[in-house]
Amino acid sequence: MKKEKRHEKIKNNPANVRFEEAIQWLKDWGFVLERVKGSHHILRHPETRAKLNIQKDKSGKAKPYQIRQALKVISKMEE
Repeated sequence: MKKEKRHEKIKNNPANVRFEEAIQWLKDWGFVLERVKGSHHILRHPETRAKLNIQKDKSGKAKPYQIRQALKVISKMEE
């Protein structure tokens, strides 16, 4: 899936994002997986130094509040 299409899909429905898709989406925006500790996947952007924590919920999806946090960081990057 293209970066723009994935971004629109996630932006329109942040509560229904598969975990693997969320990680790929953040990598598309330039985030790098810094470390994994337990269920916490910490991603960092090398230019803005923004850090994000993404976790999988019991259904295999990314936690919606973390997706919303990531959307806020990405919207600031777009400015």
